[in-house]
Amino acid sequence: MEHRGICANCQTYTWLLDLCLNTGSLVECKKLHGKILKLGFGNESVLCNKLVDVYFALGDLDGVVKVFEDMPNRSARSWDKIISGFMEKKMSNRVLDLFSCMVEENVSPTEITFGSVLRACSGHGVGIRYVEQIHARIIFHGFPFSPIISNPLIGLYAKNGLILSARKVFDNLCMKDSVSWVAMISGFSQNGYEEEAIHLFCEMHIAGIFPTPYVFSSVLSGCTKIKLFDVGEQLHALVFKYGSSLETYVCNALVTLYSRMPNFVSAEKVFSKMQSKDEVSFNSLISGLAQQGFSDGALELFTKMKRDYLKPDCVTVASLLSACASNGALCKGEQLHSYVIKAGMSSDIIVEGALLDLYVNCSDIKTAHEIFLTTKTENVVLWNVMLVAYGKLDNLRESFIIYRQMQIKGLIPNQFTYPSILRTCTSVGALDVGEQIHTQVIKTGFQFNVYVCSVLIDMYAKHGKLDTAHVILRTLAEEDVVSWTALISGYAQHNLFAEALKHFKEMLDRGIQSDNIGFSSAISACAGIQALNLGRQIHAQSYVSGYSEDLSIGNALVSLYARCGRIKEAYLEFEKIDAKDSISWNGLISGFAQSGYCEEALMIFAQMNRAKLEPSFFTFGSAVSAAANVANIKQGKQIHAVIIKRGFDSDIEVSNALITFYAKCGSIEDAKKEFHEMPEKNDVSWNAMITGYSQHGYGNEAVNLFEKMKQVGEMPNHITFVGVLSACSHVGLVTKGLGYFESMSIDHGIVPKPSHYACVVDLISRAGFLSRARKFIEEMPIEPDAMIWRTLLSACTVHKNVEVGEFAAHHLLELESEDSATYVLLSNMYAVAGKWDCRDQTRQMMRNRGVKKEPGCSWIEVKNSVHAFYVGDRLHTLADKIYEFLAELNKQAAEIGYVQDRYSLLNDVEQEQKDPTIYIHSEKLAITFGLLSLPDTVPIHVMKNLRVCKDCHSWIKFVSKISNRAIIVRDAYRFHHFEGGICSCRDYW
Repeated sequence: MEHRGICANCQTYTWLLDLCLNTGSLVECKKLHGKILKLGFGNESVLCNKLVDVYFALGDLDGVVKVFEDMPNRSARSWDKIISGFMEKKMSNRVLDLFSCMVEENVSPTEITFGSVLRACSGHGVGIRYVEQIHARIIFHGFPFSPIISNPLIGLYAKNGLILSARKVFDNLCMKDSVSWVAMISGFSQNGYEEEAIHLFCEMHIAGIFPTPYVFSSVLSGCTKIKLFDVGEQLHALVFKYGSSLETYVCNALVTLYSRMPNFVSAEKVFSKMQSKDEVSFNSLISGLAQQGFSDGALELFTKMKRDYLKPDCVTVASLLSACASNGALCKGEQLHSYVIKAGMSSDIIVEGALLDLYVNCSDIKTAHEIFLTTKTENVVLWNVMLVAYGKLDNLRESFIIYRQMQIKGLIPNQFTYPSILRTCTSVGALDVGEQIHTQVIKTGFQFNVYVCSVLIDMYAKHGKLDTAHVILRTLAEEDVVSWTALISGYAQHNLFAEALKHFKEMLDRGIQSDNIGFSSAISACAGIQALNLGRQIHAQSYVSGYSEDLSIGNALVSLYARCGRIKEAYLEFEKIDAKDSISWNGLISGFAQSGYCEEALMIFAQMNRAKLEPSFFTFGSAVSAAANVANIKQGKQIHAVIIKRGFDSDIEVSNALITFYAKCGSIEDAKKEFHEMPEKNDVSWNAMITGYSQHGYGNEAVNLFEKMKQVGEMPNHITFVGVLSACSHVGLVTKGLGYFESMSIDHGIVPKPSHYACVVDLISRAGFLSRARKFIEEMPIEPDAMIWRTLLSACTVHKNVEVGEFAAHHLLELESEDSATYVLLSNMYAVAGKWDCRDQTRQMMRNRGVKKEPGCSWIEVKNSVHAFYVGDRLHTLADKIYEFLAELNKQAAEIGYVQDRYSLLNDVEQEQKDPTIYIHSEKLAITFGLLSLPDTVPIHVMKNLRVCKDCHSWIKFVSKISNRAIIVRDAYRFHHFEGGICSCRDYW
């Protein structure tokens, strides 16, 4: 054409440019571009647009820009072409720059323009404010309902977490295509709205929209996250129906679903049928196996993955390391550690955390610390792991060093940092350090964080600072069951049972569903106050809440029924527990011991030993206490031997129980030995020994020990003063005792309780100052109780003071008209005073009111059998021998000065008419039997449920002399040690 002189027109050059496009010749394209410009066709829109297409296709972006910049009239179509071209090249920056130029030139964008720009926003990661501005222009230019624009807009809003805005755009679409549904469903799934994603998928299915594999993947992932496994299985059927069962990412989602159920049969079936497995496929199954504890299967799959030349990612390795950590498989974990180093994953933050977790859980803290020092310690998670590590060792010093180093490096603690170190403070009892951490919590703004506050409440509650724990709970805006449970548990642990139950009720009233710890704490509180019916109601609530087989609740129920004396129910709940632990056995043993079923408690302890279960210090403490309450010194000593064998002899609580045991069994020297051999003592230790001395009549020793207690800096409490005041009373230290009583409030800030006032009344009246005792009672700041009046009446009987005795009896009968002890004391007072008519009237009053006297009973253990005797008892198989030997003892005692005192029981007429043997008191019979049955070297140990009378006390002194035997009698008030004709009480009791 050129040789013939024929001029080409625009159409010719358009055809020629199409030929360049087909041949891919950039050189020819540029030649044609030059001729177009030379011939003056550079302003032709058709040719310019075609040149843009060819340059884009041939990759000459500079040529594209030059053509576009030289265009005299750039239409919206031209802008769309160049913007779409750059978008296809994934050059988001250029797209956004071009769009800005288009706006400046006041060219109205089209649907295509906005669609390209929105896709560029997604690729460039621009701020949401920019997207919202574009959305405003879309509405302004009249394209709010276009799928081309709305679909990427939905994705952008969802990506930035503005799910409500995304849903609004979706709902405004008149014609929703599959892309629209996919965008909205995946948006819901990615933003944690899994249920909404599933509901929207159902709407899509009903609307007849063909689901894409990507939709199936999103919805299946949502089912996995919220554990709607049954829905996930139904979706699996739809996957088959729509032919998506071979899509790799759908199969990956199915493998994850079944692994989390866990249903590894189905998971492995899906996995095995996959035509194309990728790293995600292996990771999904390995992670599932690892999380469920199947570390062997996970490691086997890991090996197969490497054989298939697929490189495990950091998530895979971290999952395997976590599995080894959970199972304590340190050896396998170390092998994985070697692989991590070889594969160059050591610096990955997820792997670093998993490695630390492995060594921490396997208690190799040294290696964990070495790894920690090699990590990029800017990651606060790794610091938290080390805090947990030293917390497991109860090593507060290292924990605090780690925490301080964090602060020095400028690392900001998160919500997991503080709980880690606070738990260590709680575990080791370092409340002062915990309070310092609390101030840091406030300074860094975590004082309202629910997780941090729950740990703070637990710390303060366990250390008895329940008011502080309560204040923290009330500051929480969120209703948190863990925080409430921690406070309730704290009240229960510190014996504030009513407060525990009050807060438990308030928690339920607020609509907070209790967890198993809350239920067990509430039941334990019911056990503490023996509220059996309420405990049963809470048990029913726990059952309805799905905790019927919970161990902690089962243990609490055992304790409840045992403490309430319901033996059958306690055994029944005990047998229901499949995996009994030491707490289960302890609940039964301590519960029976505390409710007075001490023999049963000792039987359970024996069963526990036969079952070869490891007792705790609490077990031994309860068993020793049970032996003490029944004065079973033989079994108690056997338990003591086991304590020494098991290495619990240095435990404070066990030693305290042993001191009380030996004291109650009459072996004060053994109690004293145990006390002095203790490596460490607390207030309970001192109180137990002071009380023991007091019970045995060693008043001076008790007073001296009390003074020593103060010297070593141990603060006395209510129990201490009961012991020392009783000791002063037993040996007649009136002035010293009154001085101690005054020092309670003046020096120690202790408000006296009724038991302390009763001790002072006993102190004064026992010394014979009955009028002074009466005046003291009348001037007391509290209302005297029955114990105080009974103490005064008892002293009046000893000192034959009828006037004060009648005054005390009058008040006592008003308080306890059904108590037989009052009538007996009053009757005896009249008898010793020789007022027989008054005595008879008292006995008649007792009969008229239907009050029966508690029969005196004494018992003694001989050859592992307990023999009980009552007054005038002739039921024993050796009764004849006992009475025959008793007559001989009486004869020998009379020969050396014993004179029977029968005036406390009989008047002169009765003495002449009655057979005196029917009034022989039980302790005489028990002691006689002991002398007949026990070897000469064994002391006679007798216990009596009532106070020893004056006659029996005198008789035992003479018998101890003529038999040359030590006789120890424990009556309802104290111990009497008789030896060589002398009693430890020095006749002052």
